[in-house]
Amino acid sequence: MKNLLLKGLMHRPLTEAAPTDPGLETLGESLRNETRRALGRSLALRMVDAGSCNACELEIQATGNPYYDMDRFGLHFVASPRHADVLLVTGPVTRNMAIALSRTYESMPNPKWVVAAGDCAVDGGCFAGSYAVLGGVHKVLPVDVNIPGCPPTPEDLIKGLLTLMARAGTRR
Repeated sequence: MKNLLLKGLMHRPLTEAAPTDPGLETLGESLRNETRRALGRSLALRMVDAGSCNACELEIQATGNPYYDMDRFGLHFVASPRHADVLLVTGPVTRNMAIALSRTYESMPNPKWVVAAGDCAVDGGCFAGSYAVLGGVHKVLPVDVNIPGCPPTPEDLIKGLLTLMARAGTRR
């Protein structure tokens, strides 16, 4: 045990510097600028899994990892729909989730937007036609932006939110 402790203290950790991607920096800055133009502040997201396989959620959570770190560009997730600007829905809407999804949307303050993230949220994906699935999010809520992909990459998610904010800025 003593040898292991000494080895840990005497050697530097085996970590790498985070890679820098100029394209990601540009994309993030664009999102921050459009959000500030449209809302005057950062963008608050409430994520709801309406019945997915969790692949989309993994990619959405990746937007907060050290590589993407979208918090630095004013994108953050909130626990309550009462604090959210955007309802980010993943998965097909199952019959059991339809009412909960509607109530979540109704409890959001205006202005509010809905983003369907992933093929399942867009049109039911591989679950379309199942007895337990109503279909895509548009069957229950008005969708402002669809982000296709199975699952969509973090870049696709950021581009979709950028599109949403650009549209919101023109309506203001």
